[in-house]
Amino acid sequence: MLSSSVPPSAPPSPPHPQDHLAITFAPLSLAAVYSLAEQGSNGAIVVMSGMVRNNTEGRAVESLEYQAYEPMALVIFQQIAAEIRRTWADVTTIVIHHRTGRLTVGEISVLIAIGCPHRSEAFAACQYAIDTLKHNAPIWKKEHWDDGSSSWVSIGACEQE
Repeated sequence: MLSSSVPPSAPPSPPHPQDHLAITFAPLSLAAVYSLAEQGSNGAIVVMSGMVRNNTEGRAVESLEYQAYEPMALVIFQQIAAEIRRTWADVTTIVIHHRTGRLTVGEISVLIAIGCPHRSEAFAACQYAIDTLKHNAPIWKKEHWDDGSSSWVSIGACEQE
């Protein structure tokens, strides 16, 4: 679990000016997220794109539905960004965008971009961001199956992906 000296009920400190954190109903754009992460001092930009796949454990998926408790999710995103900056001090830009609503196969649900002078730190920070987001952020996923049924994905299942 992400450790933080800020109690969950305390208002978060202002985000770093190079952190771009968002939850949106609108489609996510790889080009826009990459552009937000670009800086002349970066030798690497690592982008993680989470997409809706057409199956889960061999069962055909028609779509996914994401819901979020947005105020708390944004606090978690900010905590993730702060921890990245404490752990990998050379990181220049952090972008964490997540979508809500119903998404069909192939649509992007989450984009994370980390800009950094060196690739190893960018990869590590990006992996930390998605792993921590999936574990800590109040974002829920409902799978809609091609047979018309649906089911919520458990937190434990998300942790195993």
